[in-house]
Amino acid sequence: MEDSPLTRRRLLWGAAGAAGTALAAVGLPRLMGPEGKGRPALPHPGRKAPVAAGPPAMRSDPAVDYAPAVWVEASESNYTASDRPEAYPIEYVVIHLTTDILPVMFAKFKDAAERVSAHYMISATGTRIAQCVRERDVAWHSGSVWYNHRSIGIEHEGWTDQPVYTDKMYETSAVLTATICAKYDVPVDRDHILGHVEVPLSTHDDPGTVWDWDKYMNLVGTARRRIRT
Repeated sequence: MEDSPLTRRRLLWGAAGAAGTALAAVGLPRLMGPEGKGRPALPHPGRKAPVAAGPPAMRSDPAVDYAPAVWVEASESNYTASDRPEAYPIEYVVIHLTTDILPVMFAKFKDAAERVSAHYMISATGTRIAQCVRERDVAWHSGSVWYNHRSIGIEHEGWTDQPVYTDKMYETSAVLTATICAKYDVPVDRDHILGHVEVPLSTHDDPGTVWDWDKYMNLVGTARRRIRT
């Protein structure tokens, strides 16, 4: 086999993907101590708590980049086809909050008039992962063309004024993020794993002040150390 940078990079992607899949299968239950229990916020009086509901459109697909995910494709009008990381380096992971339940978000991503998408969505319970845009393509998620071209966007089901960040959601998201970091050699630090609110000139405030960054980064770091590349 030719020992080229591209060959080595593809081997790295394959190893990271396989390791991430194995971690996702077993989960990270032992990484969470008693103090790590998430406490959902009190329900907003005029709004029901988000419920992780899998829409009928979900299906397994060999095209997914992350084996535990199911494929719920966004409209081609809502992302830019590309060939990353050859075309653009993948240097960031951006953490989002959906501000609505998953079926509504899937409908938005499929609506060509919405002009929005993300690579992945994770349910409030942390038991469902959907991939809506291939990692090689540019999802329109951060509000910044520059960051969109260089990042993977992960949506989490909930609202900023009523977040329900469960332990399982944190763990599921952390393994996905760690796998992306391993695949594309993204450093596991807060300079490269960002909240949507931290993207320069962002007009959004997700994932909100209740998102526990210390807890999340510890989980990502532990998962990343378990992935051999």
